[in-house]
Amino acid sequence: MTNTKLNIESLIQNEVERISTKYGKDFLDCEDLMKITGLGRDNVRNLLKSKNFPTTKIGKRQVVSVLNFVTWQMTTNMVGEIYG
Repeated sequence: MTNTKLNIESLIQNEVERISTKYGKDFLDCEDLMKITGLGRDNVRNLLKSKNFPTTKIGKRQVVSVLNFVTWQMTTNMVGEIYG
């Protein structure tokens, strides 16, 4: 169990560094999420409004930190694989 936890933490850390470097920022907006996920604008906006999605509001804009996005993505996928 400990090795699995360390591997997940390492995966999250590596992915956060990769995305932060690629996009040159620590927070992602709608356009960034469209590029990363391949989803359309309406689907990304719905995701940003979702109660389970870890957004931060800056002024009128909703953004998500790279760390929160990657953690959400990994844990959502893991739960889906376990219970799906």
